[in-house]
Amino acid sequence: MFTLQPRDNDPEDFLQYIQSPFNTQLTTKAFWSSFGYSISGAVLCAVLFCLLRPHNKTIYAPRLKHISDRKRVPPAISNGVFGWVQPVVKTRDQALVEKIGQDATVFLHFTTMCRNITIFLSIIGCGVYIPLNIVENSKNRSSDGSNTFMKFAPYSVGGEGMIVARIRCEYFESSDYQNKAFSRTLMVTDIPDRYRTDAGIIELVRPFATSRDLSGTIAHSLKELPELIETYEGAVRALETVLSKYSRHPKTLPAKRPTCKARAGDDTTFAPGSNVDAIEYLVARIRRLSAKIHEMRNATVDKEVLPYGFATCPNMEQAHELAYAARKQHPHGSKIQLAPGPNDVIWKNLSLPKETRRRRVFMGHVAVSALVAVWTVPNALIAVFLADLSKLGAIWPTFQAELERHPRTWGAIQGILAPLVTTLFYLLLPTIFRRLSIYAGDLSKTERERGVARKLYVFFIFNNLIVFSFFSAGWKYAAAVIRAQSNQNLWAAIKDTQPFENLMGAFCDVSPFWLNYLLQRNLGAALDVSQLVKLGRDWLSRRLLNLTPRELLELTAPPPFDYASHYNNFLFYVTIALVFAPFQPLVLPVTAFYFTTDSYLKKYLLMYVFVTKHESGGAFWGFIVNRVLAATLLSNVVATMFVVARRESYVQIILMAPLFAILGGFKYFCIKTFDDDQCFYSKRGKKVSDDAVIEKRNDESVDVRFGHPALYSKLIVPMVSTRAQGVLRDAQGSRLDTGLGGIPQQRK
Repeated sequence: MFTLQPRDNDPEDFLQYIQSPFNTQLTTKAFWSSFGYSISGAVLCAVLFCLLRPHNKTIYAPRLKHISDRKRVPPAISNGVFGWVQPVVKTRDQALVEKIGQDATVFLHFTTMCRNITIFLSIIGCGVYIPLNIVENSKNRSSDGSNTFMKFAPYSVGGEGMIVARIRCEYFESSDYQNKAFSRTLMVTDIPDRYRTDAGIIELVRPFATSRDLSGTIAHSLKELPELIETYEGAVRALETVLSKYSRHPKTLPAKRPTCKARAGDDTTFAPGSNVDAIEYLVARIRRLSAKIHEMRNATVDKEVLPYGFATCPNMEQAHELAYAARKQHPHGSKIQLAPGPNDVIWKNLSLPKETRRRRVFMGHVAVSALVAVWTVPNALIAVFLADLSKLGAIWPTFQAELERHPRTWGAIQGILAPLVTTLFYLLLPTIFRRLSIYAGDLSKTERERGVARKLYVFFIFNNLIVFSFFSAGWKYAAAVIRAQSNQNLWAAIKDTQPFENLMGAFCDVSPFWLNYLLQRNLGAALDVSQLVKLGRDWLSRRLLNLTPRELLELTAPPPFDYASHYNNFLFYVTIALVFAPFQPLVLPVTAFYFTTDSYLKKYLLMYVFVTKHESGGAFWGFIVNRVLAATLLSNVVATMFVVARRESYVQIILMAPLFAILGGFKYFCIKTFDDDQCFYSKRGKKVSDDAVIEKRNDESVDVRFGHPALYSKLIVPMVSTRAQGVLRDAQGSRLDTGLGGIPQQRK
């Protein structure tokens, strides 16, 4: 059992090791152990995927079964071991847009862009940086010859956007978009009291309209209707569960019928709290809730008006022209924008007062900042001790003895442990940030996902680059000042210590950790396509749980693709490659290899496994470009600091300056050329005068009303198997059919 024992030189050792947390003898062993387990694990997952895929199509190709729209069904795939390769490689842009949508196609283009960038930089990095660093380091006897990777580091060295625009335009022109009511609808929020009528909404938007043919709809309070629908759906699912358990063995039905406790406020025929027949009770409860929902939907008198509403135009072009004209205007404090899809809207946030939303946005930023700051301490400890176990052994003698007895084992653990702990923590972050975004008042789910991606990127960059790299450099600088102060005054010690040298040394020291981290991403990509976790979970669920037909259907349905997390991960890997390329060129080929393999694996997953839950037509692209430019800027800043640290020539620093001007100019070009076209299909509308002739209405274009799905979406009905349906009818007759729209039969 390990024990922590005091040592006379503990403070000095701690100071020494915390300022240089990665420069150890275990680094090389850790890299090769990480390389071995990552590559072997990735190969194993890939082999299992090729072997299991032909026999488990509900896991590896659920879209083939569940997509009903013919044009969206993915290409047929053979049962051969490598039968998936041909359709993935040969399917091109136009077919991809039809099969998987614009969001998924843009994501694949981004992956390809990352692959091409890192491959190009790998050729430069490995062909120029590594030979130069090896030659220069060999000339300097003070370089660390015991560490292979430090020979590659410069310790002693001196001296596709147009395609996405087309995809976005095709999204606006597609029938899938134009046939939806929201494509010609504008959402008006923060409406003042005097304009909270149908006519008031038209008055707000008319100054920007290109047509007099408008329809306004003010929102009314639904009170508890959405919650009532959730309660109804819960009752339906409860009935399905009871029927599934009761009819599990239809030839030998249990002698006793299932029972449950009646709830207060339900049908008066059931006494609250009493044990009642579960089937009869749930049937009555479903019927009562259904009747109440229909009654609330039909009630239109004396409803409280809300501070938002919708204006509908005759066609999509006029709606976009109006939104473009009103994009920077706020008539009477209101905000006019294109409406998202009804299922994309976060309806409870639309009625938030403007002041409440501003306060919540501020509190959300405070919460994110606090989370970033709080994670700094454990992240720093991981950077110092988990990423280099010898530092822990330096202040823990018993553990040091264990390290010396089993250096290979602990070298392997070091290569796996720190990246694994970091990865597991980051799995929780998207959920935390989604809840913060909803609290802050985001109006749509696609807007929320873009906000989550932005927060994740900031969190990753700060904690993984600032803390992991600058923390070490800060300790190096502080330790050097403390030691120098013993021989001179504090100010002289601060001036004589070289902060840029310490910072560049810290970047070289930390680079092997990111090699291990990026190697593990290859295993993650193979694990994703192997679907082993889902395969095991589904197998256990089918055998250990008595699933209802609805649960079985949901179990095999294509899962939604998490764009926020995947975009953040890919952007983070690109940032690592760009920032650390001058200090450890090996990060470039490792990153290039990852993007090369994952570009095909993700293409397969998006074609056959995942679906886009809320299509935005590629609206993530602006966020992507901005973050890639930010990563490029950060890499240029770090490279400039490296040039300053070498102190060889002012000419080198001067030659770096145009890079920042070029980045700024390119960003300005993108804003002027692409930003508006990414949001609006049409911008060239002409306003009509008040005396203009009112256009003839297109019968259904303006009269289609946009509103909360709770007002019109169909209620689900009990879904039971044919076997369970027969058992139910024998016990209950046809009572369940009445008023519930019948029982849909599910295949065995």
